[in-house]
Amino acid sequence: MINQLPSNIILWGGTGQAKVVRPIIEFYGSKVDAVIDDTPDLKSPFNDVKLYCGYDGVLEYLKNKSIKDIGFLVTIGNNKTGRNSQARIKISNLLKKLGLSPISIVHPTSYVDKDVKIGEGIQIMAGAKIITETKIGDYCIVNTGANVDHECTLEDGVEIAPNATLCGLVYVGKYSWIGANATILPRIKIGSNSVIGAGSVVTKDVPQGVVVAGNPAKELYKINL
Repeated sequence: MINQLPSNIILWGGTGQAKVVRPIIEFYGSKVDAVIDDTPDLKSPFNDVKLYCGYDGVLEYLKNKSIKDIGFLVTIGNNKTGRNSQARIKISNLLKKLGLSPISIVHPTSYVDKDVKIGEGIQIMAGAKIITETKIGDYCIVNTGANVDHECTLEDGVEIAPNATLCGLVYVGKYSWIGANATILPRIKIGSNSVIGAGSVVTKDVPQGVVVAGNPAKELYKINL
């Protein structure tokens, strides 16, 4: 359920995305109790929250804990290959097998119409707007100030970067990334595992597994999936 959080939350991903979501979690009365990351020598993003290393770290953290009081969010943003969004899903499934529950958070300053369908593990940031009859799959991120207009579809693992705009009836395939300030015109289809460069204006359908950029957006190269 949206913004219905257990008392303690663990974040898998110890960089900028964790810093962005912590105030939202605290706004709704829960706390970040641990950060998990498998990056060597990474320090915790918070002085008051311990960082644990990878899956073994999760098991260490869970010793003598009540799982029913713990939720999780995978705070790993997309990259140009889409592999980070796939990692969000893979890690989430791993944590679910341990009995932990994914949470979905919506910043209090964002706007989401009542009939928008939202999957699990969703992160919707400050000032984002998501309009009627939109469908958002699991483990998507809609970043600060992004606009997703009526009847859009975001498949699992999609990330919409800050201030990007999806006009009505846009379809975005799994794991794709819409760059900051990009504009996707109405009824456009974006294939899975594709990247739309920052500031681009997309005027025609984009196939899967490519990077496009410009105004109008043109294919730059294919992604080695």
